Amino acid sequence: MRARILIIGLLLAVMAVPRAQRRPFDSLTLAPFDSLTLAPFDSLTLAQGRQGRPNVLLITLDTTRADRMGFLGSTRGLTPQLDALAREGVVFTRAYAQAPITTVSHATILTGTFPPFHRVNDFGSPLAPSVPYLPSLFRDAGYRTAAFVGSLVLDPWTGTAPGFDRGFDTFDAGFRLRRPGEDRYQTIERRGDEVAARALRWIAGAGAGPWFLWVHLYDAHDPYDPPADLKRRFATARYDGEIAAVDRAAGRLLQAAPGAVVAMAADHGEALGDHGEEAHGVFLYDAVLHVPLAIRLPDRRGASARVDARVRLADVAPTLVEAAGLPVPALMQGTSLLPLVRLTAFAKATAVEKPDTTNVNGDRPVYSETEYPRRAFGWSPLTSWRADRFLMIRAPHPELYDLVADPAATRNLAATRGRVVEGMEAELQQFERQNGGGSREVRAKPAVDPALAERLAALGYVSGGGAPERAGVDPKTRIGVANALHNAVVAVEDGAFDKAIPLLEQVVASDPDIPIAQLNLGVARARQRQYRQAIAPLKKAIALQPEQMFAHYELGVALYETGDLKTAAGHFEIVASRMPKWADARYSLGSVYARIDRIADATKELRAALDLEPRHFRANLLLGRILTLQGTPAAAIDLLRTATAVQPASAEAHQFLADAYEKSGRAIEAAEERRRAESLAKKP
Repeated sequence: MRARILIIGLLLAVMAVPRAQRRPFDSLTLAPFDSLTLAPFDSLTLAQGRQGRPNVLLITLDTTRADRMGFLGSTRGLTPQLDALAREGVVFTRAYAQAPITTVSHATILTGTFPPFHRVNDFGSPLAPSVPYLPSLFRDAGYRTAAFVGSLVLDPWTGTAPGFDRGFDTFDAGFRLRRPGEDRYQTIERRGDEVAARALRWIAGAGAGPWFLWVHLYDAHDPYDPPADLKRRFATARYDGEIAAVDRAAGRLLQAAPGAVVAMAADHGEALGDHGEEAHGVFLYDAVLHVPLAIRLPDRRGASARVDARVRLADVAPTLVEAAGLPVPALMQGTSLLPLVRLTAFAKATAVEKPDTTNVNGDRPVYSETEYPRRAFGWSPLTSWRADRFLMIRAPHPELYDLVADPAATRNLAATRGRVVEGMEAELQQFERQNGGGSREVRAKPAVDPALAERLAALGYVSGGGAPERAGVDPKTRIGVANALHNAVVAVEDGAFDKAIPLLEQVVASDPDIPIAQLNLGVARARQRQYRQAIAPLKKAIALQPEQMFAHYELGVALYETGDLKTAAGHFEIVASRMPKWADARYSLGSVYARIDRIADATKELRAALDLEPRHFRANLLLGRILTLQGTPAAAIDLLRTATAVQPASAEAHQFLADAYEKSGRAIEAAEERRRAESLAKKP
């Protein structure tokens, strides 16, 4: 009894400590309580000192709203498997992401550091080797490590998430762009059931020793396209159908790992019209930053506990490390959630009244950011700070919301509560000073990578390289433009150019200074063979962003098609010099050179393209034709045979190969290829 009274007295004493005397960014770390609270609650102690380490399973749900979870109050019945996990584990009812972008948020989850430190602030930003990283920590501790991701967006070998494979013995990705007519689920993403099946095969062969497994389920990301059975059930609510699909896949994983420590978290949510945003990436309101988070501890300790303290995704990594009995690296900036679990269990067991939620529950201030408005559109980036009862958003037009009185953040109080804004801005600046710095190894990318831009467009993003910033453009005033551009980029990727062009014309009329909008308008018109109409927006894209090599390339194509060969060659030369490993650019330059009688230069560029991509159809075809016409048909035959192998339905390729055979004195083979060419030419 005396011990219980002592503990209650200590709790009340901390509640009385003035805010300024507490640690600024961990309002209640509970370090003074650990020695007192752990003694009566041995069921919440950790596995440290034990020989056996627990398996650790991290499940991340892409684009998943908190309000779709049954364990967070949803009555839609979408998540029975995740609800079961919540009953076995601890639910954190007020968890927040540090960014509404997949790569940025996953870098935070996996490193336990904040974006100003890990510096993964956009797609393609590399994860530096010096940043602490969960798979490396577990592998160094003797764990087998594996990752199974559901989308090209987290593939470390496509340029979208470089460095994310560090520390993994197995990283299952291998995505690629889809060609016209191909299934998106065989190219740029995988359904959750397939990702889970791959992970389950790995678990089955992992053996008895401890393992760390990260599984990323991408299904809830747009376009919302549930599996056939769920599509029928959720015909009018396809996003909900995707959530049900994610729950089903997660359930299979949970059944296969009954004794594992499990963390389940969304990387961010989806706006679905909140504050006018249709998807995610631009704004920092709760619809995209309040995320589901549940953690199952060893031996189900703390089962069914609900922690109402405000926490961060940056806290997940140190929690998993501590739950596995490993030391938490000093560089991790998040704080383990286990002290909050202990405090919740203690308060429940002793029935302590909690009059001050912030102090007793250990609310943690939450930093979040988005660079997406700047890098995609040239608008101002946004930063938010959640502390006490307020949400402040740093923007050209500052925002302040009292989330207790106004949970939907509909009444901006910044103009009338200036002192609160100033105080929160001071806290935010202090946080940035203490948690910034990051790795010196990270450098800004010197130019837009056209391959990266194309991969992101395949996923509906209009990012990929940084538009020129226009100071003072507040994303709040342009969200309709962002929505229209997102929909247009998806339409361009799907080949729906008739739908894309009006949307893009609407965007450039509203905001003509977005390079990616001008680029996509030019591309859409070019794909419709409107080459002359494509030239103006492509020139505008280059004027806005001279380093945009994809715009130079597309302008070169449009100029070539309209007969301006010398100007086209100039643009292809720029691209080839800046991006010498882009095979299509080297081929296109060689093709123009051939048309303007610079044959030696054409041959050089075509051979360069083939060095990069030996089965490049048009480079093989054109170089083979040039060699045939130059009187060296024997050297052309292998090239032309490769061309016919790559595209066996090309009548032109078979005709060119027939000519090379004939000039080499191989009449029988020439006649056979000519028959094939004639037969193919007759087909519609």
